[in-house]
Amino acid sequence: MIFTLDHIVVFDEAQRAWTRAQASKFMQQKRAVADFDMSEPEFLLRVMDRHADWCTVVCLIGGGQEINTGEAGLSEWMAAIRDHFPHWRVHASAQITQPDYDLNHDAAAFIKTEPVTLHEDLHLSVSMRSFRAETLSDFVSHVLNGDAVAARAAFDKLGHYPIYLTRDLSTAREWLRHTARGSERFGLIASSGALRLKPEGVHIKSEIDPANWFLNDRADVRSSYYLEDVATEFDVQGLELDWAGICWDADLRHDGHGWQLNKFKGTKWQSVKDRHQRIYLKNAYRVILTRARQGMVIFVPKGDDRDPTRPSEFYNETYNFLQRCGLPGV
Repeated sequence: MIFTLDHIVVFDEAQRAWTRAQASKFMQQKRAVADFDMSEPEFLLRVMDRHADWCTVVCLIGGGQEINTGEAGLSEWMAAIRDHFPHWRVHASAQITQPDYDLNHDAAAFIKTEPVTLHEDLHLSVSMRSFRAETLSDFVSHVLNGDAVAARAAFDKLGHYPIYLTRDLSTAREWLRHTARGSERFGLIASSGALRLKPEGVHIKSEIDPANWFLNDRADVRSSYYLEDVATEFDVQGLELDWAGICWDADLRHDGHGWQLNKFKGTKWQSVKDRHQRIYLKNAYRVILTRARQGMVIFVPKGDDRDPTRPSEFYNETYNFLQRCGLPGV
């Protein structure tokens, strides 16, 4: 989302800015501009660079939030400035070299250039979404980085932000219903790649209407309260619940040593090799694990050894790893 005030542009969710390939595809297909050959950051900066006196572009970056094909993260902003606008002065958070922000690992070289100045106070470190858990994002990052020791230490700092584990979806549903008070909203969330949760009654392919799911009351079967329809990372990004039930599938599975990233295609799981697709998959779990304001319960199925697409080994190590991260059972 972009807001403009003549000389000032505020680009919210700037990590979503499109690459050259994605922007060109959109302009060709939707705007009939055949020769468009710029990324979204380059195009915006070219427009603002027309000012003869001064201008400012404020980019609000969410670390680890890239989940769609063509979302460039910081990389395209850096490339546009480096290749086309070296006369611009850049003031950035000192956090931009962290893995969650540095999608293409080029921030270290970029910040060494003359126009870049780093500032500690440009990092918004307090979560407004999870008012009970200022360190939730740290915990989730450690989990997704496979560091159980650091995750446990971060979990111990969460205080009054409960996170529980269960192998039973009915138990997760009951925990949500029992924990929520008054009009506090709760619902089930899973990644868009969680296709083998279907035997558990979680149908990712059954699309929700986000307005009905987020806004309708407990009497409406389409609402999140009914705990029947599940939302994905695409439905919930930028939004939140009070309490969330996270449904974990074998698309992101732990093997006892580290995370294995997979995509279900046809009748079997396939390992995800493409670097950007691997990042998008991890970020999908980053999104769904940070949607709850007050707490969550994580459901990891037991699997079924009679089904080669969901044997127990696909899920047991994930559950064990999350236990090592400090999460108690319910």
